[in-house]
Amino acid sequence: MNRQNVVHTDPEIMSGEPVFVGTRVPVYNLFDYLEAGDSLDKFLASFPSVSREQAIAALELAKEAVTEVASAHR
Repeated sequence: MNRQNVVHTDPEIMSGEPVFVGTRVPVYNLFDYLEAGDSLDKFLASFPSVSREQAIAALELAKEAVTEVASAHR
C-alpha cells in the first residue's frame, strides 16, 4: 500500500493529528488498542472506516521508524 494512502495530517481534521486517510480516526487509536491487549480485529470492528490494509501498513511504517532509530544508535 502506498504511504500516501495510509496516514496523513490536515489542520482541518482532528486538529492536525495523524489520521488514517479517508477517515477521522487518529492513528494513535490503533496503538492504544494494541497496547491495551486488544486485537487488530477488535480495532477494525470499532473503526470500520479503517481498512485492514491501512492498519497493517501503519504498523509497518512504525516498525520501519523504530528500526531506523535503533540502527542509528548502533
